[in-house]
Amino acid sequence: MSRALFIIDVQNDFTEGGALGVEGGAAVAAGITAYLAEHADRYDLVVASRDWHNADDDNGGHFATDAEPDFATTWPQHCMAGTAGAEYHPALDTAHVDVHIRKGQGVPAYSIFEGTDDAGDPVAEVLDRHGVTEVDVVGIATDYCVRASALDAIEHGRHVRVLEDLVAGVAPESSEAAIAELGHAGASIVDSSELPPGEVVDSGAGAADAAASDDAADRSGRA
Repeated sequence: MSRALFIIDVQNDFTEGGALGVEGGAAVAAGITAYLAEHADRYDLVVASRDWHNADDDNGGHFATDAEPDFATTWPQHCMAGTAGAEYHPALDTAHVDVHIRKGQGVPAYSIFEGTDDAGDPVAEVLDRHGVTEVDVVGIATDYCVRASALDAIEHGRHVRVLEDLVAGVAPESSEAAIAELGHAGASIVDSSELPPGEVVDSGAGAADAAASDDAADRSGRA
Protein backbone atom coordinates (compact mmCIF):
# COMPACT_ATOMS: atom_id res chain seq x y z
CA MET A 1 0.00 0.00 0.00
CA SER A 2 1.21 3.47 -0.91
CA ARG A 3 -0.52 6.62 0.33
CA ALA A 4 -0.67 10.11 -1.17
CA LEU A 5 -1.87 13.42 0.19
CA PHE A 6 -3.74 15.69 -2.21
CA ILE A 7 -3.51 19.39 -1.31
CA ILE A 8 -6.19 21.02 -3.43
CA ASP A 9 -5.92 24.65 -4.59
CA VAL A 10 -4.62 26.38 -1.47
CA GLN A 11 -4.05 29.60 -3.41
CA ASN A 12 -4.26 33.30 -2.67
CA ASP A 13 -7.34 33.82 -4.84
CA PHE A 14 -9.23 31.12 -2.90
CA THR A 15 -8.38 32.49 0.55
CA GLU A 16 -9.54 35.59 2.39
CA GLY A 17 -9.00 38.72 0.29
CA GLY A 18 -8.69 36.80 -2.97
CA ALA A 19 -10.88 36.97 -6.07
CA LEU A 20 -12.91 33.99 -4.81
CA GLY A 21 -11.86 34.01 -1.18
CA VAL A 22 -13.25 31.28 1.07
CA GLU A 23 -13.72 31.92 4.77
CA GLY A 24 -11.29 29.76 6.69
CA GLY A 25 -8.95 29.35 3.74
CA ALA A 26 -5.92 30.86 5.47
CA ALA A 27 -6.54 28.67 8.51
CA VAL A 28 -6.61 25.61 6.26
CA ALA A 29 -3.28 26.64 4.73
CA ALA A 30 -1.71 26.96 8.17
CA GLY A 31 -3.36 23.76 9.36
CA ILE A 32 -1.98 21.72 6.47
CA THR A 33 1.49 23.09 7.17
CA ALA A 34 1.27 22.09 10.84
CA TYR A 35 -0.15 18.68 9.94
CA LEU A 36 2.67 17.89 7.49
CA ALA A 37 5.32 19.15 9.90
CA GLU A 38 4.21 16.40 12.27
CA HIS A 39 2.93 13.69 9.95
CA ALA A 40 4.78 13.83 6.62
CA ASP A 41 5.91 10.24 7.23
CA ARG A 42 2.33 9.10 6.63
CA TYR A 43 2.75 9.72 2.92
CA ASP A 44 4.80 8.29 0.08
CA LEU A 45 3.76 11.19 -2.10
CA VAL A 46 2.41 14.70 -1.53
CA VAL A 47 0.66 16.25 -4.53
CA ALA A 48 -0.50 19.88 -4.62
CA SER A 49 -2.77 21.35 -7.27
CA ARG A 50 -3.34 24.90 -8.44
CA ASP A 51 -5.78 26.48 -10.83
CA TRP A 52 -3.58 28.03 -13.51
CA HIS A 53 -5.89 29.81 -15.92
CA ASN A 54 -4.93 31.69 -19.05
CA ALA A 55 -4.97 35.44 -18.56
CA ASP A 56 -5.87 36.34 -22.15
CA ASP A 57 -9.04 34.31 -22.78
CA ASP A 58 -12.14 33.04 -20.99
CA ASN A 59 -10.67 29.56 -20.44
CA GLY A 60 -13.35 27.72 -22.36
CA GLY A 61 -16.20 29.73 -20.86
CA HIS A 62 -14.96 29.36 -17.28
CA PHE A 63 -14.55 33.12 -16.86
CA ALA A 64 -17.70 35.20 -17.24
CA THR A 65 -17.24 37.77 -20.00
CA ASP A 66 -20.59 38.71 -21.57
CA ALA A 67 -22.70 38.49 -18.40
CA GLU A 68 -22.35 38.43 -14.65
CA PRO A 69 -20.87 35.18 -13.30
CA ASP A 70 -23.39 32.67 -12.00
CA PHE A 71 -20.88 31.21 -9.49
CA ALA A 72 -21.82 27.71 -10.61
CA THR A 73 -20.36 27.29 -14.09
CA THR A 74 -19.01 30.79 -14.74
CA TRP A 75 -16.75 32.76 -12.44
CA PRO A 76 -14.89 36.05 -12.13
CA GLN A 77 -11.29 36.00 -13.28
CA HIS A 78 -9.13 34.12 -10.78
CA CYS A 79 -5.86 32.23 -10.46
CA MET A 80 -4.46 33.59 -13.70
CA ALA A 81 -1.07 32.17 -14.64
CA GLY A 82 1.83 34.18 -13.29
CA THR A 83 -0.23 36.38 -10.97
CA ALA A 84 -0.05 36.60 -7.20
CA GLY A 85 -3.57 35.19 -6.98
CA ALA A 86 -2.45 31.92 -8.53
CA GLU A 87 0.38 31.38 -6.06
CA TYR A 88 0.13 29.15 -3.02
CA HIS A 89 -1.03 30.91 0.13
CA PRO A 90 2.04 32.02 2.11
CA ALA A 91 0.93 30.01 5.17
CA LEU A 92 1.22 26.79 3.15
CA ASP A 93 4.75 25.41 3.44
CA THR A 94 5.36 23.48 0.22
CA ALA A 95 8.64 21.91 1.37
CA HIS A 96 6.98 18.49 1.60
CA VAL A 97 5.25 18.73 -1.80
CA ASP A 98 6.67 16.18 -4.26
CA VAL A 99 4.48 16.92 -7.29
CA HIS A 100 2.95 20.24 -8.37
CA ILE A 101 -0.13 20.06 -10.60
CA ARG A 102 -1.52 22.84 -12.77
CA LYS A 103 -5.08 22.62 -14.06
CA GLY A 104 -7.50 24.77 -16.02
CA GLN A 105 -5.04 25.97 -18.61
CA GLY A 106 -7.53 27.22 -21.17
CA VAL A 107 -10.43 25.03 -20.02
CA PRO A 108 -12.69 24.71 -16.98
CA ALA A 109 -11.15 22.32 -14.45
CA TYR A 110 -12.17 21.37 -10.95
CA SER A 111 -10.60 17.99 -10.24
CA ILE A 112 -6.88 17.51 -9.72
CA PHE A 113 -7.20 14.66 -12.24
CA GLU A 114 -7.81 17.27 -14.94
CA GLY A 115 -4.33 18.71 -14.42
CA THR A 116 -0.77 17.70 -15.24
CA ASP A 117 2.60 17.86 -13.53
CA ASP A 118 5.60 19.87 -14.69
CA ALA A 119 6.47 17.16 -17.22
CA GLY A 120 2.95 17.13 -18.66
CA ASP A 121 1.97 13.81 -17.06
CA PRO A 122 -1.62 13.39 -15.81
CA VAL A 123 -2.25 12.75 -12.14
CA ALA A 124 -3.54 9.20 -12.68
CA GLU A 125 -0.25 8.28 -14.34
CA VAL A 126 1.75 9.81 -11.50
CA LEU A 127 -0.24 7.82 -8.93
CA ASP A 128 0.14 4.59 -10.89
CA ARG A 129 3.88 5.10 -11.20
CA HIS A 130 4.17 5.41 -7.42
CA GLY A 131 1.76 2.57 -6.68
CA VAL A 132 -0.66 4.82 -4.80
CA THR A 133 -3.76 3.04 -3.56
CA GLU A 134 -4.75 5.35 -0.68
CA VAL A 135 -5.42 9.09 -0.97
CA ASP A 136 -6.08 11.67 1.74
CA VAL A 137 -7.60 14.94 0.53
CA VAL A 138 -7.31 18.43 2.03
CA GLY A 139 -7.68 21.97 0.69
CA ILE A 140 -10.16 24.32 -0.98
CA ALA A 141 -13.00 24.33 -1.74
CA THR A 142 -14.92 21.51 -0.10
CA ASP A 143 -17.96 21.94 -2.33
CA TYR A 144 -16.07 22.32 -5.63
CA CYS A 145 -12.49 21.21 -6.28
CA VAL A 146 -12.07 19.09 -3.15
CA ARG A 147 -15.32 17.32 -3.96
CA ALA A 148 -14.41 16.77 -7.63
CA SER A 149 -10.90 15.57 -6.82
CA ALA A 150 -12.06 13.11 -4.16
CA LEU A 151 -14.80 11.71 -6.41
CA ASP A 152 -12.31 11.24 -9.25
CA ALA A 153 -9.85 9.50 -6.93
CA ILE A 154 -12.61 7.06 -5.97
CA GLU A 155 -13.50 6.63 -9.65
CA HIS A 156 -9.85 5.79 -10.32
CA GLY A 157 -9.98 2.99 -7.76
CA ARG A 158 -8.30 4.63 -4.77
CA HIS A 159 -9.51 4.50 -1.21
CA VAL A 160 -10.13 8.10 -0.15
CA ARG A 161 -10.18 9.89 3.18
CA VAL A 162 -11.24 13.53 3.40
CA LEU A 163 -9.62 15.26 6.39
CA GLU A 164 -12.60 17.39 7.33
CA ASP A 165 -10.73 19.78 9.63
CA LEU A 166 -8.31 20.66 6.78
CA VAL A 167 -10.84 21.71 4.14
CA ALA A 168 -12.84 24.92 3.67
CA GLY A 169 -15.93 25.43 1.55
CA VAL A 170 -17.70 28.23 -0.25
CA ALA A 171 -20.98 27.82 1.65
CA PRO A 172 -22.05 25.69 4.63
CA GLU A 173 -25.02 24.07 2.89
CA SER A 174 -23.19 23.04 -0.28
CA SER A 175 -20.16 21.92 1.74
CA GLU A 176 -22.31 19.71 3.94
CA ALA A 177 -23.95 18.27 0.82
CA ALA A 178 -20.54 17.59 -0.72
CA ILE A 179 -19.30 15.80 2.41
CA ALA A 180 -22.47 13.69 2.47
CA GLU A 181 -22.05 12.86 -1.23
CA LEU A 182 -18.42 11.84 -0.72
CA GLY A 183 -19.33 9.62 2.21
CA HIS A 184 -22.05 7.98 0.15
CA ALA A 185 -19.54 7.44 -2.68
CA GLY A 186 -17.23 5.55 -0.34
CA ALA A 187 -14.87 8.16 1.08
CA SER A 188 -14.05 8.13 4.78
CA ILE A 189 -14.72 11.50 6.40
CA VAL A 190 -12.34 11.97 9.33
CA ASP A 191 -10.67 14.60 11.44
CA SER A 192 -6.87 14.58 11.12
CA SER A 193 -6.59 14.29 14.91
CA GLU A 194 -8.56 11.02 14.76
CA LEU A 195 -6.00 9.25 12.58
CA PRO A 196 -3.84 6.65 14.34
CA PRO A 197 -0.90 8.51 15.91
CA GLY A 198 1.67 5.97 14.73
CA GLU A 199 0.25 5.58 11.24
CA VAL A 200 3.03 5.22 8.67
CA VAL A 201 2.75 4.11 5.06
CA ASP A 202 3.21 0.35 4.74
CA SER A 203 5.37 0.52 1.65
CA GLY A 204 8.27 2.22 3.44
CA ALA A 205 11.17 4.16 2.00
CA GLY A 206 12.30 1.30 -0.22
CA ALA A 207 9.13 1.37 -2.32
CA ALA A 208 9.19 5.14 -2.54
CA ASP A 209 12.84 5.10 -3.62
CA ALA A 210 12.10 2.43 -6.20
CA ALA A 211 9.23 4.48 -7.60
CA ALA A 212 11.47 7.52 -7.77
CA SER A 213 14.12 5.50 -9.62
CA ASP A 214 11.53 4.21 -12.07
CA ASP A 215 10.28 7.76 -12.54
CA ALA A 216 13.80 9.02 -13.27
CA ALA A 217 14.47 6.18 -15.69
CA ASP A 218 11.20 6.82 -17.47
CA ARG A 219 11.98 10.51 -17.86
CA SER A 220 15.49 9.70 -19.08
CA GLY A 221 14.08 7.41 -21.72
CA ARG A 222 11.76 10.13 -22.97
CA ALA A 223 14.47 12.80 -23.02
